[in-house]
Amino acid sequence: MGENKEIITGSDFKRMIAGAYSAFLLEYENINALQKASFSGEKYPGHNLLRTMGAAAIALKNNDNKGIGAVSSMVSNCAVLGARGNSGVILAQIFRGLAKGLAGKYEVNSSVFGKAFQYGILYAHRISSGNTEHPMIVIAKAVAKGAYKAVRANRPISEILTAAITAGDDALEREKIAQRHIEVGAKALMVLLEGCQAGLDGNFVSPAVVFSAGTTTTHTVPNPTEDIVHPYCVQMRIRNCKVGLLEVKEILGKYGNMLVIKKKMHDVFIHLHTQSAGVLADQITGWGSSYEMRVDNMADLHKPLILAKPIKDICILAIVNDEKIVEQVEQYGAMPIIVDKDKGLAVGNFVNTVHSDIAKRYIILSNDSSLRLMLYQTKRLLGKRIQIIYSENTMQQLAALQVYDSEESWENNIKKMENIIKKK
Repeated sequence: MGENKEIITGSDFKRMIAGAYSAFLLEYENINALQKASFSGEKYPGHNLLRTMGAAAIALKNNDNKGIGAVSSMVSNCAVLGARGNSGVILAQIFRGLAKGLAGKYEVNSSVFGKAFQYGILYAHRISSGNTEHPMIVIAKAVAKGAYKAVRANRPISEILTAAITAGDDALEREKIAQRHIEVGAKALMVLLEGCQAGLDGNFVSPAVVFSAGTTTTHTVPNPTEDIVHPYCVQMRIRNCKVGLLEVKEILGKYGNMLVIKKKMHDVFIHLHTQSAGVLADQITGWGSSYEMRVDNMADLHKPLILAKPIKDICILAIVNDEKIVEQVEQYGAMPIIVDKDKGLAVGNFVNTVHSDIAKRYIILSNDSSLRLMLYQTKRLLGKRIQIIYSENTMQQLAALQVYDSEESWENNIKKMENIIKKK
């Protein structure tokens, strides 16, 4: 048998992502129907997975990068910040591992791509590790093991995916027999793999055709343009700026969100979250005599610069599902983050809130176990500036707020809040 000389390009990867998104469009209602068997505790896991996948797919709509490393990096960044629900976070970590394995590559052979997928399994396993292994990871390990021989033999990527899917189907059947049901995350992984294979072969429904083949309707199909993510935080200083502030706002506003513009003497300071720092650099050329630019990838651990004097030293962000609880939360001095019943929350919502400079430090207080991995991911991105306190319901959340004392230290308050939750 001749040597496999197949090359996988950025265009191939884009087709795989389009195929995966298409597969979730067709299956997300069926995944929602499995929610009673959801390890993650989510009410609409299929919806969360589709929107996480949508955040990754829409990022490629106007992306001109041809290198597979650059394309996979954009997919990873947008999936991480666009992740919704525990299952969405695990899905995003698969893309993050893939991007790690493809970093710096313009094109790769099938063996390198297969190894990159194994990175994806490793990253997903890291974030979901605990006393009980997530069923998605159980299936993912079987998939990686099934594809191992094909990867080592440098077989074409289509054969690697076929081997992975066959192994995954066998493992899924074993799980179904053992658990007497199909778990959401495990099913989602197979949808991802089958979608990637269909996309690579060109056999998929265009993501522009927005519908689901599920038998139960729980949501209108989400528009992926509502899930656009701007993963790069750009802070610029333009010396002797020749452009007026209103014009700067009008021009740069179309490139992202969280736009802040300040003028000091002849210099203009700009803060913006965007998909492409390079486009901004091109846009401001000629606006001033010299430039300073700092770019942070918010999908990685970063330290947000505090641009303005914060209103408070510490801010408690309390996640609220019911507007009736908002007033109670505010009475305890917390800032409510209201969960939209249709849109929900993404990891990027928490990151953007911290970047708004309301406070120097934040305590994020949950009220639902289905947010656990989302908040864990947020902590990994923002580091010491935030502390996550996990509560399972509103009663625990309010009890934690009751014991908070603004006169006490950050450390003591966190300890008291965590202790009272354990007693409830």
